[in-house]
Amino acid sequence: MACLSGFNQQFIFSIIIITLGYFLKRMGWLKPSDGEAISRLIFNLTLPALIIVSFHDLIFELSLVIIIITGLIFGFVLTLLGIIFFGKESKSIKGMLVMMIPGYNVGLFAYPLVEGIWGAEGIRHFGMFDVGNAFIVFGLAYLLGSYYSDDQNRLTIGIALKKLSNSIPLMTYLAIFILNILSIQLPSLLIETADIISSANMPLSLLLLGIYVNFNFNRQYFRLINKFIMVRYGFGLLAGLSLYFWLPVAEMIRATLLIGAVLPIPLSLIPYGVEFGYDKRFIGTTSNVTMLLSFLFIWLLVNIIL
Repeated sequence: MACLSGFNQQFIFSIIIITLGYFLKRMGWLKPSDGEAISRLIFNLTLPALIIVSFHDLIFELSLVIIIITGLIFGFVLTLLGIIFFGKESKSIKGMLVMMIPGYNVGLFAYPLVEGIWGAEGIRHFGMFDVGNAFIVFGLAYLLGSYYSDDQNRLTIGIALKKLSNSIPLMTYLAIFILNILSIQLPSLLIETADIISSANMPLSLLLLGIYVNFNFNRQYFRLINKFIMVRYGFGLLAGLSLYFWLPVAEMIRATLLIGAVLPIPLSLIPYGVEFGYDKRFIGTTSNVTMLLSFLFIWLLVNIIL
């Protein structure tokens, strides 16, 4: 139980910052329009800085490649489930939900909790999970959101590459990935500067969540959020538990996949929602709900199974 102290503390800090953002909005000191500016700051500056800091010295281990592959598979399977289960919704809602359902919040949500439970070993394993997840969050999810927001719904290889090239986090990640493969070290000054900038990413992201929290939403939200949660966490628990009990690999790998499968949706979806004109309040509210559910599921899994 002691290993959960960091886990519980990080969750409490997150709730406090989200609540602060909500009350700053309620008091008129921050406005929803300010949220759009903050989201662009996150997407174009602090998040790329976090990627540089998190991945510039990541060592790829062959034995952990299965975690990378599974992270990719999770994203594609969830996308397929989203297309199937949300296919009858309006184009805008379908696009928003299909964009939201793949991808996990590893950097902001999982890393602090994992470090409190497993230490450096947990960070190394979840770093591998985030390698596959990064391509889903910054590539596939961005592409899906852009595709459904486009009235023409045309998607050729050229258009897809052009859309993906607009994702600064994805381009940053690809650059870092290539540099790692080539064993090219980034200048220490760049890393230190990125480290300072990246420290603002979590509080800004959580404040942004608070700004977009709205308890006065229409009843359709309940139906959509319930359906979204059933699909996402139904798959996550089924896949995670199945892999944990039946996959013949080291326990830490199985634990990573089990916890990874029930992580909340990534905060980068809010900037995506701003860019593509989706319902930002719905995305923010759903993000808060998934954070609460993920905390509950992880707490139960760690105490009962791990």
